[in-house]
Formats: sequence, structure tokens, C-alpha cells
Amino acid sequence: MDKNAPNTIRQQIENSITVKQNILNNSELLQTIQEVALIMMDTFRKNHFVWFCGNGGSAADAQHIAAELSGRYYFDRPPLPAEALHVNTSYTTAVANDYGYDEVYARLIKGFGKKGDILFGISTSGNSKNVVNAFKAAKEQGLILIALTGEKSSQLEELSNYCIKVPSQDTPRIQESHIMIGHILCDLIESTLFNK
Repeated sequence: MDKNAPNTIRQQIENSITVKQNILNNSELLQTIQEVALIMMDTFRKNHFVWFCGNGGSAADAQHIAAELSGRYYFDRPPLPAEALHVNTSYTTAVANDYGYDEVYARLIKGFGKKGDILFGISTSGNSKNVVNAFKAAKEQGLILIALTGEKSSQLEELSNYCIKVPSQDTPRIQESHIMIGHILCDLIESTLFNK
């Protein structure tokens, strides 16, 4: 192992802390997170779905957040209707093969998305083609669009009703903050809807 490994470890942790400190100091961003929590709560109260999508690490985050909502976060309570769009691998691989990977999420939203549902897209760049296409399909169907991205302007930001932009251009640091924000949303939603 490189003799600089201890410095690398320390630097990675410091960089992660800096991004989170920048989020903490950004009152507008904190307000957006709160607004997103409120709109998600309203959606659940109306028995609508929250659909999540992303690619790679963002797909893992989409599945993770959906599982916290449909399963449990801190305590036992009724499940909330949330799902990640990529979890059916037979569907995903068939549609990618037959229609192209750019259509895997849009086609599913066309089949299952209903007006009043939320489509929650996670992308560090904000320009992932299959997520952008899903947002376009969802917009036509009257879904509420929430994006979780990095700091750069993006197609998802332009399409979304709410965009939570992590103040970084470093993919791993953005992803670390995405799951933190996802956990914050789960905490706010669960504790408010179930009076804990």
C-alpha cells in the first residue's frame, strides 16, 4: 500500500465533510429538502406512488431510499408506496434489448405512472439519458418531478418541479450526500406521517 494512504484517507473524509458543511450552510438548499419532504408526504397521504430511478450508484440509492419508505426506517409502521424502477431485471434487460437502455424507465412510467405520483430521479450529472426520458414521459402524464443532482445545471433541473443540487462536482462526494439527503427525507416523512 502507498505510504501516503493515511493522508488519502484523511483527505477523502475531509472532502466529504466539506460538501456536507456546504449543504448545512445553504439555507435555500435546506428549504428545498424540506419542501420535497412535504410534497412527498402529501403524495403518500393521497395514496399515490413515489417512483425512484437512477443508474449505478444512483440506482443503488434509489433502491435504498425506496426500501426505507416501503419497509421501515426507524420504527415499525405501515408501508409507504415507493419503488425503484430498475428492480425487475427481466423487464429492464428485455426493454434495454428491444427498445434501448434509454427507454427502460420511460416505458415503465408510461405503464404505471399516474397523475399525482412522484418520479424521483437521482443522477450526479443530472443528464442521464434514461432518467431524462423518464422525466419527459412523467411530465406528459402529470407526475411531480423531483431531481437529486450535483451542482451543475442539467436537463433534470430544467424538467423538475424540485431539484436538490448537492454543491459539488465530485461524483463520490455527491453520492455520499445523496444518500444522506435520502435518509433525511425518510426521517422527516416517517416521523411526521406516523407521529413519532
